[in-house]
Amino acid sequence: MKKGLFLFALMIISSSLWAQTIVKGKVVDAITNEELPDVEVSVEETTLSLKTNAKGEFIFDRFDLPLGEQVISFEKEGYISKRFPVIINENATLDLETISLKVDVNEENLQIGVISLSASELDEDESSASNLSGLLQASRDTYLNAAAFDFSATFFRPRGFDNENGKVLINGIEMNKQFDGRPQWSSWGGLNDVQRNQIFTMGLEANEYTFGGVAGTTNMIMRASQYRKGGRVSYAASNRSYQGRVMASYSSGLLNNGWSYTFLASRRFGEEGFKDGTLYDANSFFAAVEKQINPNHSLNLTAFFTPNRRGKATAITQEVKDLKGIEYNPLWGYQDGEIRNSRVKEIEEPVVMLNHYWNISDKSKLNTNVAFQTGKIANSRIDNGGTRIVESSDGQISYVGGSNNPTPEYYQNLPSYHLRFPNPEAKDYQAAYLAREAFVNDGQLNWNRLYEANAIARAKGGNSIYIIQNDRQDDTQFTANTIFTSDVNQNITLNASLNYRGLLSENYAEVKDLLGGTGYLDVDFFAEEPQNIETSGINDLAQSDVNNPNRIAREGDRYKYNYDIRANVATAFAQAQFKYKRVDGYIAGNVSNTTYQRDGKYKNGYFLDNSFGKSEKLDFTNFGAKAGATYKVSGRHLVSANTGYYTTAPSIRNSFSNARQNNNVVTGLESEKITSADVSYIYRTPKVKARLTGFYTGFQDGTDIGFYFTQDLSGFGIDEGDAFVQEVVTGIDRRNMGAEFGIEAQVTPTIKLKAAGSYGQYVYTNNPDLYLTSDDFNPAMSNVNENGEVRFGDGKTNLKDYHVAGGPEKAFQVGFEYRDPDYWWIGVTANYFDDAYIDISSLNRSANFDLDYDGLPRNDYDPAKAKQLLAQENFGDYTLVNIVGGKSWKINQYFVGFFATINNVFDTEYKTGGFEQSRNSNFTNLAEDKARENGPIFGNRYFFGYGTTYYLNLYLRF
Repeated sequence: MKKGLFLFALMIISSSLWAQTIVKGKVVDAITNEELPDVEVSVEETTLSLKTNAKGEFIFDRFDLPLGEQVISFEKEGYISKRFPVIINENATLDLETISLKVDVNEENLQIGVISLSASELDEDESSASNLSGLLQASRDTYLNAAAFDFSATFFRPRGFDNENGKVLINGIEMNKQFDGRPQWSSWGGLNDVQRNQIFTMGLEANEYTFGGVAGTTNMIMRASQYRKGGRVSYAASNRSYQGRVMASYSSGLLNNGWSYTFLASRRFGEEGFKDGTLYDANSFFAAVEKQINPNHSLNLTAFFTPNRRGKATAITQEVKDLKGIEYNPLWGYQDGEIRNSRVKEIEEPVVMLNHYWNISDKSKLNTNVAFQTGKIANSRIDNGGTRIVESSDGQISYVGGSNNPTPEYYQNLPSYHLRFPNPEAKDYQAAYLAREAFVNDGQLNWNRLYEANAIARAKGGNSIYIIQNDRQDDTQFTANTIFTSDVNQNITLNASLNYRGLLSENYAEVKDLLGGTGYLDVDFFAEEPQNIETSGINDLAQSDVNNPNRIAREGDRYKYNYDIRANVATAFAQAQFKYKRVDGYIAGNVSNTTYQRDGKYKNGYFLDNSFGKSEKLDFTNFGAKAGATYKVSGRHLVSANTGYYTTAPSIRNSFSNARQNNNVVTGLESEKITSADVSYIYRTPKVKARLTGFYTGFQDGTDIGFYFTQDLSGFGIDEGDAFVQEVVTGIDRRNMGAEFGIEAQVTPTIKLKAAGSYGQYVYTNNPDLYLTSDDFNPAMSNVNENGEVRFGDGKTNLKDYHVAGGPEKAFQVGFEYRDPDYWWIGVTANYFDDAYIDISSLNRSANFDLDYDGLPRNDYDPAKAKQLLAQENFGDYTLVNIVGGKSWKINQYFVGFFATINNVFDTEYKTGGFEQSRNSNFTNLAEDKARENGPIFGNRYFFGYGTTYYLNLYLRF
């Protein structure tokens, strides 16, 4: 009897302990009935939320589920959100069975536009190489949407970060280039329809694939089984980067035999975009095939190839802009009636990756990936350092370097050059007038003149004076990683990964076009005095390769410079994420090892002992740690914080002072140290969503290398005139701090109001070290170092408190959207920008600026005037208005629609960036140039934003 009572009591206690309230269900696509993973399921007015698994299933089995009448919401990018009223009873299971979500065709249109437009911005050249907005794409976060879509046209950088501070992954594999740390967007351009499945984490937030960076991480999931079944055909027209784009894609979905596949092909084309002469010729091909071997193992093969050619534009001075307008581009001219651009960027880098997905158990999974990427990046330009024929009275032919600069906006071709004298009597008004008329009426590259010069040289037995050179970078990279995820329990998840990247990068100059000549003499004539080649020859100093002197390069040959870079990076990452009733958080660590080595293939005449063969091996060990947490004050109010510290190896670009000619490593080279923290307040209700974030990031020991021409280095004790120099700045410290916000209110079922903005300050916080090198001076100089490098200017550059250039520091938006139940919509935004600064010259803020050749201050030096001359230019404020809209129709199982944008509706003129020229690098010359009545000859150079542009996309989905 006692035993029976004991067992009965035990059963009662057990049932009270194990009885539990459960809510479960499954989410599918309303049209295809396919399971939808990663749908965010949340109980409104609480802190409870989760995501559906790979089969679209979810289950709430928590003791803290609220009872009674509740509302459960379902949200997924690209689908219309659904709110589902339920009644939850104590110790009961509520099975919602199958919940279907409809595709939001309007949202789909918006994503297409965002990806297309931001990618076109990022794929520009020097003006936008550091833009970050393309990392963001579309998002439910109001601020991130504004930054990706409306702010990107100004080359706005969220939190002031360069895109080398963020990571771009495809199927978990990092795609950032080791050369400069930046993603090469053109390598996967034109793949819009297969790029929509993305996971973005802002800043140092938890990411299951990688440690990431302060600018965030984007992982594009290009896995065949993850694409919605069906096809899509679209056509886009624009006047921005390309004029037309046609795209077709099809996905099978997961077939009964376990196979799935996706294919895409597209073409983008145009004779020129908004900027004159900027051709666009790009094709894109994509294929992904996956086999689900069994419920636990799946193998995916993804390959894409996006060969493309794009004509470049360049920065221009205010004088040139005033004469020709913001669309002017000096890099092209007519040849046989056709537009030909002298600077064309070509990218051909096919990528193949194999991904294995292993569900070890219900709680653990392992994703292993390998990838292979090869191909080329080529940037063409005119090489005019070749021979110029000089025939003496006795008939002997001499070869002298320094042919005329063919650039149409070369300073001697402009009116200001002829009016440069302060004395009116010395000004040549007639020459200025003729120069103005010639430039305004034409002002383009004269291809015929280049061919004629080469023809004359050829007739006299000489080689080409002008050629088209390709700067080639042929990379072959192998990547392998494995990513482990395990749910320790319902509260804790562990992530870990191992990653390896091995790179062989071949770098060389290639003769692309001899422009009618038969060959090109591969020597540096700027190193030579005029001489008779037949009797005296050319000395070693001028040889690009002493091992192969006086080489005559033909089309397709390598010349001028030729070297390999080998790089290896190994990384280990571990992270723990935890979720509790009131607090979610994470803690993560990272360690990596990076090695670089240069292997010179030419023995350069300037650096006989330090150019041919292998350099020292550079070795960097780096580490990082980060942590963050979100405190759920209530279901509507949350507070989130993230902090981290990590070090990162300098890029290949910033490790060698002049890799094209020698093995010299940057003096004082160190890993950069980054400290970051942000705190956010988040407010969310069914009708209002808002976020306010304060952020701080400190950078220490950065490195930057610049290449330019300057005409006076007397402050450094150099009295040999002008020179092409390599400027090395090390120990750079910066601070990025500010606040950002986004808020949207669904005031009616069809009308949404929104606002977003960022207020930041991005400044240098120290005076870093600076030195210069150059091969334009005699290596016998006293300041040559042990590696044969002529080095000068050791000292500081006074950058402290100057602003770091890179888009506006202030950006604000207000706007609205109207979405009609009949599937048409329109949105208007007004976007205000201010405090964008020019990129300053470090040389102008060094000792060279105020010192004379004798090391004493210049006689005319005026500190007050110097402060005025060195004031950093602020581009001022401006407002851009954008309109977006579209319409969709459902016809049986087909969707037909269009999406269109008009950007900068009122054709506002604005500057997106620019830089100070370092040609006048001392007080005397700069003061004289800026005081010219008709404007400076060597004024600041600017990148101007687009005027009014449009983008139209028509599509059929089936």
